[in-house]
Formats: sequence, structure tokens, C-alpha cells
Amino acid sequence: MNTLDPGDIFAKYPEEVLVERKADGVLLITMNRPERLNALTMPMFQVMSDIWADVDRDPETRVAVITGAGRGFCTGMDVRQPDPSLDDAIALAETERRRITTLLNMDKPVISAINGPAVGWGLSMALLADISVAAEDAVLSDGHTRIGVVAGDHSSLIWPLLVGMAKSKYYQLTSAKLTGIEAERIGLVSLVEPKERVLERALEIASDLARGSQQAIRWTKRSLNTGWLTNALPQQELSAALETIGFASADYAEARQAFREGRAPAYPSARGKGHSFEQSPAHL
Repeated sequence: MNTLDPGDIFAKYPEEVLVERKADGVLLITMNRPERLNALTMPMFQVMSDIWADVDRDPETRVAVITGAGRGFCTGMDVRQPDPSLDDAIALAETERRRITTLLNMDKPVISAINGPAVGWGLSMALLADISVAAEDAVLSDGHTRIGVVAGDHSSLIWPLLVGMAKSKYYQLTSAKLTGIEAERIGLVSLVEPKERVLERALEIASDLARGSQQAIRWTKRSLNTGWLTNALPQQELSAALETIGFASADYAEARQAFREGRAPAYPSARGKGHSFEQSPAHL
């Protein structure tokens, strides 16, 4: 449980998100649904958007570290919760826009300690951190196309910049999995460590940054993000809008039903049914 003073800016957050203040102004944020590999419920998306605005405005925080409880980092949206409506999906897209914009515009460094599986939104959170430390055996996957929606959390924004277009297209179109070792080899993550060392290493880096010149560190982050990332936000918003539309598709409904039934999905669009590009009125 959170052990913060009642008046602390982070004391309001639920048990699914643990917040701990470390020495030197380091803030440790732990996604805390270990029994579900820290998959997010719909309310948690809002929490994980709001928290970065609080990190940005909190005068005591110099560096934030984010990790997951138990054996996983975060496996994205919890597909066992009720199907989101289109209105839910639109609200989620707006929530995600705020999260990504805040992460890219805040000057304080964020470090991800990827201690286990990071999929979908979880991989988004891991890669949008300024420094990412992954476990050697952590499983990373974009995952979106496997549930019938566009890779919209972060993929078009950050993947091509990190690993180039060829690798981006392969891993995003196929939702292929890669280990932490492979992710570091292709430049997707900053560092790789044995699983038991991941959080320790992330906190070491955070403490080093927190004791450094805050002006120099923060303005360096700002100069790197401006242009390279912030100017690409319209591209990310397009992918997010397309992902939102996908939540209303027959393919997404089939993917969720297949998951519940423990079988491989039979996507309607792959059988010439439902919503597919071939059936769209492109000539109009």
C-alpha cells in the first residue's frame, strides 16, 4: 500500500498504482495488479494519464521510475473486463493523448524498469520513458494487430526513431515477440540486465540523474524531444484515431471472444467479411 502522508500529491492514487518516495527526489511508481500481469482496467488508464501531470508539477520529484509488481511490467488493457463502447474508446483516446503529450513535454526524466512482459499499452509506457532498462528474458510485443486494432498507443511515434522503419513494420505488423536481449540489440531499449537487477539498476540511474544538474539534464531532454518527438504528435494522433475506430470493428469483437474461449481468432476481415479495407468505399 502507499505509505505517503495524507496531504501528499500522490496519496490520492488507488492501490493499483503504488507510489513511493525514494532518496534524492526519486519517485518510484509501481503498477500493482500482479495477478493480471498489471493489465489496466479502464479507470486505470485515467490514473496513468493523471499521474504524469502530478510528477511534472511536484516540486519534490526530480526523476520518476516506473515498473510493475510481480513478474510482469504491464500487458496492456485487461481484456477480461467488459467490452468498451465506442464512447469508451473515444474517451480513452483522449486520455492517451494527454498522457503521451505530458510525457513528451515534461522536462523531468522518466525511467522504465521493464521487469517482465510488456505488451500494448505496457510497451508504450516502457518505450516512451527517457531511459528503459529491460530484463534479459522480458517478453516485449506491440500486440495490437493480434486483437484486430491499429498499433496506436505509441508505435508510429517512437518505433521508427528507435529502430528504423524496417524493424518497426516487421514487429508492428506481425506483433512478433522479442526478448529484452533482442530489444537492446536492435536499439529498442536503452539497457538490459538480469531480471533481479532491473529495478536496482533503474533506481541507480535515477539517483545519479537526481544528483546531477537539473537544468542541464532537463533542458537536454527538452532539446532531444523537441522536433524529434513532439513534432510527430499529429502522426501519433492519426494512429490513435484509427485504433479507436478499430474498437468498434468485428475483428476486435472476435479477438476478445476468442481470448475468452481460449482459441485462435478467426478475423472476419481475413475471410472477406465484416469491416475490411477491401470493402471500404475508397472510390467515393
